Amino acid sequence: MSDPGTTTERAIRRPLDLARVLLAHGELASRLALQTILVAAGYAVDVAATPSEAFAKLDEGRYALVLSGAAFGASTTGRDILAYARVKDYRPATALVTATERLHLPRSGPDRHRFSIHTENVPTFLGEVAELIGLRASRRYRVLRHAV
Repeated sequence: MSDPGTTTERAIRRPLDLARVLLAHGELASRLALQTILVAAGYAVDVAATPSEAFAKLDEGRYALVLSGAAFGASTTGRDILAYARVKDYRPATALVTATERLHLPRSGPDRHRFSIHTENVPTFLGEVAELIGLRASRRYRVLRHAV
């Protein structure tokens, strides 16, 4: 039996931390399922159960992606959280997530990055998460054109 503190075993237990994600969702089951999927995929995930908690985390940290449920049962909605995230100087990618089935998700336009999460579409969800983070990175680091 090897020492549990060996470098190899610590590397196996350490998450990949591909990117830091804020997950704001009012439903406990959905929040835990999404958090588990994202952590298993290697993302560092902070969770918020309320809008005020999400706003505080957005003020304290920097995220590559902010995912929010649509409704929290109060006057503040998931769209409000995403709007707040979009005005941050580090410009995180943002998306709404839902636990309800949507048969016809738009593939273009403003609702393109709104997804349903079900066991059969976890690979699609993770692909969309990676795409959003990639788009955010290219948008953030692209060379700005200078006025002549």
